[in-house]
Amino acid sequence: MVSYIVTGGTGFLGRRVVAALLERDPEAVVHALTREASVAKLREMADGWGAGDRVFPLVGDLTAPGLGLADEAPRADHVIHLGAVYDMTAPEEVTYAANVAGTRSVIGLARELGAMLHHVSSVAVAGDHKGKFFEDDFDLGQGLHSPYHRTKFEAEKMVREADGLRWRVYRPAIVVGDSRTGEMDKIDGPYYFFPAIAGLAALPSELPMPIPDLGSTNIVPVDYVVEAMVELINKPGLAGRTFHLTNPEPQPFTEIYNALARAAGAPHAIGTVPGSHTALNALGGLPGVPAVRDFLLERFGIPAEVAPHTSFESTFVSESTRAQLRGIEVPAFEDYAETLWKYWRANLDPDRARRSEGDRLEGRIVLITGASTGIGLATAHAVAKRGATVLMVARTEEDLEAAAAQVRAESGAAQAYTCDITDEKSVELLVKQVLADHDHVDYVVNNAGRSIRRSVLNSTDRMHDFERTMAVNYFGAVRLILALLPSMRERRFGHFVNISSIAVQTKVPRFAAYVASKSALDNFSEIAAVENADAGITFTSVRMPLVRTAMIAPTDLYKSIPVHSTEQAADIVVRALEHRPSRIDTPIGTFAQFVDTVMPSVKRAILHQGFRMFGESKAARNEQPVIAGDADKPETRSPLLALAPIVQPLMGLPAPAARFTNRIPGLHW
Repeated sequence: MVSYIVTGGTGFLGRRVVAALLERDPEAVVHALTREASVAKLREMADGWGAGDRVFPLVGDLTAPGLGLADEAPRADHVIHLGAVYDMTAPEEVTYAANVAGTRSVIGLARELGAMLHHVSSVAVAGDHKGKFFEDDFDLGQGLHSPYHRTKFEAEKMVREADGLRWRVYRPAIVVGDSRTGEMDKIDGPYYFFPAIAGLAALPSELPMPIPDLGSTNIVPVDYVVEAMVELINKPGLAGRTFHLTNPEPQPFTEIYNALARAAGAPHAIGTVPGSHTALNALGGLPGVPAVRDFLLERFGIPAEVAPHTSFESTFVSESTRAQLRGIEVPAFEDYAETLWKYWRANLDPDRARRSEGDRLEGRIVLITGASTGIGLATAHAVAKRGATVLMVARTEEDLEAAAAQVRAESGAAQAYTCDITDEKSVELLVKQVLADHDHVDYVVNNAGRSIRRSVLNSTDRMHDFERTMAVNYFGAVRLILALLPSMRERRFGHFVNISSIAVQTKVPRFAAYVASKSALDNFSEIAAVENADAGITFTSVRMPLVRTAMIAPTDLYKSIPVHSTEQAADIVVRALEHRPSRIDTPIGTFAQFVDTVMPSVKRAILHQGFRMFGESKAARNEQPVIAGDADKPETRSPLLALAPIVQPLMGLPAPAARFTNRIPGLHW
């Protein structure tokens, strides 16, 4: 019975090596160095391999003195040292603790047990060496320009120079996902470049494109590395040998790019720009240029520490290794590039949540506040019919449950959540429950609102009107946005639609509290949109026109002018969800802003005349509110009615005119 001690046995490469060792020898026993927190994970993997009685945790810590072993190490024929920090972006002290101090402890363990040490190094030890780098080569005076390069070099040096130690060294090239399944556990190495290639897919695929000469790289799939290592580990008589687990030939970046571009549907590279390799190297030495280069790389999501180390000046000779691996060949990158791409796109693409196949709302999670009546309820029906799951939020449970049942019966999937958005604890519980139930929210419609029509003069003793309006229209919406923002940023996708009002543009009299609250939300959202653009978080402010609801029914004046139905209002909200413009205005609102820009005194005179023509609401006159049970939303006559002869034609613009207007940047009707 062969016994192994393995470090890094639960990692991406390590768990595959352990599984392959167990499969190759049905009697093999593996003791995996594992932190206490990862013991359950190891046991779960062992059960998955059908080897729960042959895999045992060796509780310790690679970075602790003496590996932090709580118990004496078991007998072992082989110590396989896979544990290391492979992240080029990791701080030097973290990299040193695992790669150097950890290796020193593993050497001590292998020497104490008299076991063969199989040390997994890296081609990074070649540093900036130019020319051929043979398997027996090591210190050729090469420069080592990153913590990763330096620590892997120092670790291998300790192994080579350790007295009384039997060892073998394995130097993999850049390891990518499985060539058969594409499986990869994280974004690393060349995967950092995938989003940029995905972005190029927006260009015509027939477009010929020259690219800079970035040199050559060396990439191998994880399944090849595992198969080669397990074969070599089990071969006798190879002590003191080094093995290059590399591609036999250097791989120019043009070949790597073209293989991935075909998978992504991006333009094909017709070749490299002549002299660009020399020019880039020369520019890299000029003051300030590296900083600019690193800034540009970061804009594409490529860590500055990674880009310079994906190409190699060395050509890694692997003839001796391949002689030991008859029948085990490195697959050509072009043969499995599409497999890698598909797996990355489905599982690792940081922007995958933004993609949608077919209808943009189908399969999405849409949360709507104020969803039990009016615009909120109509929007719930509209998005449910499009295949979205609607999370309907309102204060009154009975009305909300009835509305949700109606949506489920007539339109699609809906779930009710009772919440008072003016209460911090209530919003906290809402978001916690929603994320527990659905994992995420794609879209939020901040529809709940409060409107008060009362002049400033008649509000001098009613500060609570302003506070209550802000509590719902501004603080309530902001509270929900802040609560959902972290989960949206983690998925790199999310969109907020804020139901604002045409009054924000017209600034009509007697709506000071309402307009101020909606304006505050508009300005908050504009700033939040700028700050979160890199994470795919967007905001739309819908400056909603007058909508025919129960709230305006008692006002006879509204019967003579065109007014949107709740279904038409819902269509506007759906357009905001689909296309995610920064705002959706109305012709009247745009006209009012134009007049305010070119003739501000004229606009003020018109609005003042309207203010004098139309008096206070009945509620403001201390009479019975027009709408029973909704004293906070009294009748809302608009002083813009005084502008009716001018603005009414704007409300009936033909569809072609509206479509033309929507093509003007920054203008959406």
